[in-house]
Amino acid sequence: MLKLYAPVDVRRSGFLRVSDLHEIYWEESGNPNGLPVIALHGGPGGGSSPEMRRFFDPLVYRIILIDQRGCGKSTPYSELEDNTTWTLIDDMETVRKMLGIDKWIIFGGSWGSTLALSYAVTHKAHTIGLILRGIFLITEAEIQWFYQSGASQLFPDAYDRYIAPIPEAERGDLLNAFYRRLTGPDQDERLKAARAWACWEGETITIQGPMSRPKRFEEASFADAFARIECHYFVNKGFFPRDRWLLEQAEQHLQDIPGIIVHGRYDVVTPLASAWALKKVWREAELHIVSGAGHSSLEPGIVDKLIRATRDFGRRFG
Repeated sequence: MLKLYAPVDVRRSGFLRVSDLHEIYWEESGNPNGLPVIALHGGPGGGSSPEMRRFFDPLVYRIILIDQRGCGKSTPYSELEDNTTWTLIDDMETVRKMLGIDKWIIFGGSWGSTLALSYAVTHKAHTIGLILRGIFLITEAEIQWFYQSGASQLFPDAYDRYIAPIPEAERGDLLNAFYRRLTGPDQDERLKAARAWACWEGETITIQGPMSRPKRFEEASFADAFARIECHYFVNKGFFPRDRWLLEQAEQHLQDIPGIIVHGRYDVVTPLASAWALKKVWREAELHIVSGAGHSSLEPGIVDKLIRATRDFGRRFG
């Protein structure tokens, strides 16, 4: 089973003003003359991490990471204004042009897969191919499954902790109940809601369950941006014109774009049904279902398939 590449140092990095309000962090590592790839973090609001560089052979790839608006090292932190799917795609284009890249591979998991697909269907001319994990289409069914009722049946212990900050009378619409608190004036209430929201995801991302929750999900600073930005996007239905819009666009625009999809069989955060639906409309893509894996990109079976995917693309397009 393949493992992550050795840690990779950043070769150059900086901050890029993308609007009157927002400045985003970007970094580049690996081979400066290599095959360009942009790796998109999850959330939205999760921020990039050094582990993301390690899915790519640094001798083959020119590895680009960014922190999307409002998270990671980007500023202003936890900001929701002017923060949409379409402004993030504009930011990707600004970074691509700044770095002098004509075409690149798009790599992303969870929300990163949403953003990758959204970019590819609107900027096909600049997309070599897609490597995706944990497909998330921001459909009403997906939101209801994870944030209202569905995943709750598999993780009732974690679910009770998740809904604890919300009064019983408001639990019929948890998404909007959390949104009111995450955007309200009461800072203590906002932090309690943010931690509950973030820890719910942290306790369900791996097949091991709550015991494997990453520590950052309970950290106040991370949880605030993560919960606020996620809830902002989900309340606004991904800023798409209608439900299942992204699936429709994939069917229309991705037929000659190569893709590799990796999805855990027991992914509770973004169930396999979304990857299955995407594969049915995107015939060019390969779908690899990983048994014994959940949502996290760092589960051994997921790592193995993603490394194999980047090696495959490296041979085909490098």
